[in-house]
Amino acid sequence: MKYSKFIKTKSHKIKNVGFEPGTLPDKLFHFQKDLTVWACRKGKAALWAGTGLGKTFMQLSWADQIVRHTNKKVLILAPLAVSEQTIEEGKKINIKVQKSDSNIIITNYEQLHNINAADYIGVVLDESSILKSFSSKYKNLIIDMFYKTPYKLCCSATPSPNDFTEIGNHAEFLNICSRSEMLSTYFVHDSGETQKWRLKGHAETEFFKWLSTWAVMINKPSDLGYENKGFDLPPLNIKQHIVKSKKDKYNIFPELAKTLNERRQARRESLQERCQMAADLALTIQYKVAINS
Repeated sequence: MKYSKFIKTKSHKIKNVGFEPGTLPDKLFHFQKDLTVWACRKGKAALWAGTGLGKTFMQLSWADQIVRHTNKKVLILAPLAVSEQTIEEGKKINIKVQKSDSNIIITNYEQLHNINAADYIGVVLDESSILKSFSSKYKNLIIDMFYKTPYKLCCSATPSPNDFTEIGNHAEFLNICSRSEMLSTYFVHDSGETQKWRLKGHAETEFFKWLSTWAVMINKPSDLGYENKGFDLPPLNIKQHIVKSKKDKYNIFPELAKTLNERRQARRESLQERCQMAADLALTIQYKVAINS
């Protein structure tokens, strides 16, 4: 065997365990369809799409394709406040998702103890940054519960590309490799500290090549060569509103809150005034919108 071939045998090869999907909802943008098709072909993948890029549409379309392909159920795990929103989003693209009695079931992470993972052929982790913590009970429970689940999708708008623990935990959940295997392959201890890791100098390119075989991170469509039309955000206008402290009424110069306790005290003392100012601003905006409409 030639040395070049020997080196190739040592590289991480991610096997696709998915399938060729069928027709996707018409409402999906071109880049959303392509990412969903990619995730279906992979079978186990991560979609880290920025806020507003239609992450919910993509995960629902992926789940729907799994159901159509296998005729079995898919589970979506989400934070408590997200479940109802996901159900409503599903109606927009004619994909039925319910909390029970449906091929696509959605529930919150706090209900993990009531779930039998064997009932589902696929699982979606909405806000998959729940895997971020190395010692989190949810992280360990999720990885163990769905270890044998054939199809998996991780979705998050807030992954940290510099948090190697989070990346390693995602890789472990998706059966790509264990966190310790990832670290030993691409990382070394930083300055002799066993708790800190850094990329090996010669492994940086290979690490991101490996990462790109099972995860996509996108903040705007043009990151992957698509047009940004409809996704360009307007400029952010920041207006500062100042609430005067009660103490300042009796002082020539305002007192600065220097310590943490002083800052907490200042927030407590101005709570009513800040809430009142926020309410007044909301009413003003509501009034202007009503007039313009």
